[in-house]
Amino acid sequence: MQQEDKKKLIKEAAGKILKRLRKNKSLYLLAMEYDISTSLLNSIERGLKDPQLTTIFKLSEALGVKAGEFVKMVEEELPEGFTLIG
Repeated sequence: MQQEDKKKLIKEAAGKILKRLRKNKSLYLLAMEYDISTSLLNSIERGLKDPQLTTIFKLSEALGVKAGEFVKMVEEELPEGFTLIG
C-alpha cells in the first residue's frame, strides 16, 4: 500500500470518529462554540484534511473525550496491523 493511501485511511478514520462523536450537533454550532472553521470540520469529516494536533485537542474537548482517546478511536478504526512505516 502506498504512503498516500495509508494517510488517506487515517484521514477517513478521523472523519468517521468526528462524525460519530458529534452525533446530532451541527458542524456550524461545533465550529462557532470552539473556534474551529466549519470548512475545516467539514474537510476532516469527509476525510480530506488531516487535523493538526491543536485541532485534535479542541475537537476532543468539544466532544467530551480526551485527545488520547480520540486518537485511540482513530487507531481502532484502521485495519488490523496498520502501519505508516514500511
